[in-house]
Amino acid sequence: MSIHLSTGLRQALLGNVPARKASVIISGGTGIAAVDGGAGLADSFTDSNSGFVTAGFTVGDAFLVYGFTGGMAAIHGPFTVVTVVAGTITVATASLADDAATEAVTMVLLKGGSWRDIFKDGIMDIYSGTIPANADAIETGTLLVSITVASGAFVAASPANGLEFGAPSSGTIAKDASVWSGVGVATGEAGYYRFYDNAYTTGASSSAIRFDGTCAVSGGDLNMSDLTVTDELTTTIDTFSVTLPAY
Repeated sequence: MSIHLSTGLRQALLGNVPARKASVIISGGTGIAAVDGGAGLADSFTDSNSGFVTAGFTVGDAFLVYGFTGGMAAIHGPFTVVTVVAGTITVATASLADDAATEAVTMVLLKGGSWRDIFKDGIMDIYSGTIPANADAIETGTLLVSITVASGAFVAASPANGLEFGAPSSGTIAKDASVWSGVGVATGEAGYYRFYDNAYTTGASSSAIRFDGTCAVSGGDLNMSDLTVTDELTTTIDTFSVTLPAY
């Protein structure tokens, strides 16, 4: 099988439509400090307001920092997130200088045009019936379930509970280690899925960024252990990947 790419997605991959190329994530954060971990230890940024996860930082993200006036005044990055929890982002050792949390600091999350970036914090809807002719067309069939992180509530343009891909390998990119699941909103047999970017634009559109694929027990674009989705019961996606063909 082969997935269907929307016109908006093809344009984004080709470069006509930037995908969140640079978004200011935390601006004026006076609770943000830089910590030099010392020889052989990871350096870190801390946030007394514990806002890093809510802001959307995840492992592998690149970002710039501005606003420090002490040891970090001339150090802006880019930095890469090694680990992240609500109040701490670790980065590579020997990349930061100590700077206290008293200044108005702006952190800018850098987003390029890669598949992984474009679909960061996206959502997958699974429908009954036959896959539409193309990913620009309106959704057909019955919406059976929306897949998010651990069945969490999803709001367009918010990072909360959005799906993410891991690092690519050998031309393939797969779901990350988080639980991808959703609670059924109708009972039926899965026929196809539509994967949306964080904007979650539904309906007929030639600019929406999304892609479609078939559902099957085997040999589909999304292979499921059971195609039956049941209203009010949880469906979990154990494996999912997209391969860029070599030719």
